[in-house]
Amino acid sequence: MPRLFAGLEIPAEIGQQLSNLRGGLPGARWIDPENYHVTLRFIGDIDGMSANEIASLLFRINRKPFEVKVQGLQSFGGRKPRAVVAAVEPCRPLIELQAELERLMQRLGLDPEGRKFVPHVTLARLHDASSQDVADYLSVRGYFPSRTFMASRFVLFSSRASTGGGPYVVEDSYALSA
Repeated sequence: MPRLFAGLEIPAEIGQQLSNLRGGLPGARWIDPENYHVTLRFIGDIDGMSANEIASLLFRINRKPFEVKVQGLQSFGGRKPRAVVAAVEPCRPLIELQAELERLMQRLGLDPEGRKFVPHVTLARLHDASSQDVADYLSVRGYFPSRTFMASRFVLFSSRASTGGGPYVVEDSYALSA
C-alpha cells in the first residue's frame, strides 16, 4: 500500500543552495536535498486500485507553468518547534493548483486536508530542539536570498511509511502546459 502525495520538485541548483544551510542546530534531522519538494496535497496510504485512479485523475488538471519563489527560512511549531523550512511565496497559480488537487481528492472520497496550505520546503525535522536553539539558528542562517524557478510540472510522489524525510519516488508527472 503506497503512501502518496502530490508536489512540486525543487531544481537541483536551488536544492544545493538550501542544503548549504544544513547543520548547527541540535535536535535537527536534515532532509537530503534530493528529497526537497513543495507538498501540494498529502494523500496518504492508498490501496493499489485507488492509487491508479488518483494517478489517472491527475492528468485532467490543465494549468499553465508558473514561477515559484523560495524566500527565507522559518520554523513551524511555535514554542515546540517541529521543522525548519524554506518559505515559498503563495502566488495565485500555486494556490489554485493546490485547491484543484484538494477538490479532486475530496471528489474521490478522501477527507479534506486538515491544515491550511502553507507552501514550504522542509529542510529539517526537529526532535527535542529548543525554541531558543531554533531562534539562534534562524538569526544566523534565516536570511536566504530569494530563488525563483519555473514549475512546468507537478508530480505524484510515493514514500515508505516512516517518520518522513524520504526517500521519495516520483510515480508519475503531470505537465503544466495549458
